[in-house]
Amino acid sequence: MLRLRSPRVSLIVCGVALLIVAATSPFRAAAPEQTRALWVTRTTLTSPEAIRQMVEAAQAGGFNTLLVQVRGRGDAYYNGTIGPRAAELAGKPSFDPLATVLADAHAAGLQVHAWVAVNLVSSSVTLPASRDHVIYREPEWLMVPRELAAEMKKIDLRSPAYIGRLARWTRAHTSIVEGLYTSPLHPAAQDHTAAVIGEIAAKYAVDGIHLDYVRFPNEDFDYSAAAMEQFKSTITPDLTDVERREAAAREALDPAAYPNLFPERWNDFRRSRLTSLVIKIRTAVKTARPGVVVSAAVVPDAHVAFASRLQDWRGWIDQSLLDVICPMAYTTEPDVFLKQITAARAYAGSRPVWAGIGAYQLSPAQTLTHIAAANKLGVAGIILFSYESLAAPPNGAGSVSELGRAAFGTAPE
Repeated sequence: MLRLRSPRVSLIVCGVALLIVAATSPFRAAAPEQTRALWVTRTTLTSPEAIRQMVEAAQAGGFNTLLVQVRGRGDAYYNGTIGPRAAELAGKPSFDPLATVLADAHAAGLQVHAWVAVNLVSSSVTLPASRDHVIYREPEWLMVPRELAAEMKKIDLRSPAYIGRLARWTRAHTSIVEGLYTSPLHPAAQDHTAAVIGEIAAKYAVDGIHLDYVRFPNEDFDYSAAAMEQFKSTITPDLTDVERREAAAREALDPAAYPNLFPERWNDFRRSRLTSLVIKIRTAVKTARPGVVVSAAVVPDAHVAFASRLQDWRGWIDQSLLDVICPMAYTTEPDVFLKQITAARAYAGSRPVWAGIGAYQLSPAQTLTHIAAANKLGVAGIILFSYESLAAPPNGAGSVSELGRAAFGTAPE
């Protein structure tokens, strides 16, 4: 048996595993039907050797599904024709990470879902080197925070100062935004994103497409000039003469006059455009490969998702836009985790729920406890974030295998 580097951790894993096996024997009988997944970040997709080691570790641990990050920041860890190839693959023109994962994983009996960052397209710390990147080609699609609405409207979109100012602001506010986002308020931006994801489904025999960052950073985005103009043109026909006159007068002094005057309509507009993006993505994927599973990582609290991230995932379920819902229940508190997954299952109804577990901030014992709790709730699957955090020093890929065996009751080879 492969061992975790720490003897104490191994004892904890083994002890908790015995409790799980004793308490969840019905789950063990149904185990082959449950999704046991790992989120695999793009850092593992930089060499065939790293991919092979990851697949072997996942298989040895009883995992049956890999969600591999093939679009991290508006770039491609696959051979695509829309947008730039990832900078980390420079000097490896013949290496196709997604094709390699598919070959190795399918040979090992594991499913592969292509994990794509939808709206988050760039780090603000290190901007993309390729001038073919979407932030340079279509800067008007980038989300702008409310605080910069007036300032950004005065900067030439094609000037380096535009992206530079947005990046500096983002770096100063890393607690609320992770980088630069494209905005779903623009139909052309929606079409571009759907085309990128549809191409993946068309070119590769993936088992699923997994959507991440299909949300706004928070409710104070997108106040870009083009986005607000989209909102203005959409609602103006429905305004009264009095409302039109008031909005026109206010706009001369306040660039965000329309969102500020009609906040509920503004929120509804942003939610509906994000939903339109999901519809376009699903259509592109299902047209290219009808049997592919479309899933999404969502904010676990549906009320917070709806109000603060403009992410109406309950509506997406009602419209059958997602085949699987994946609440990111990244909490260290067992009671909070239980509450979040219980609520998600209630909202999802008959739609499968894969419980997202933040293993990166949990001990092995805590991770196993979360898995056991999710299983008792009857979830259709669990996903651990992430393979890299579990395999990080002082552990290794073997620790992923050992944790999986403890969770799923599989025997070592």
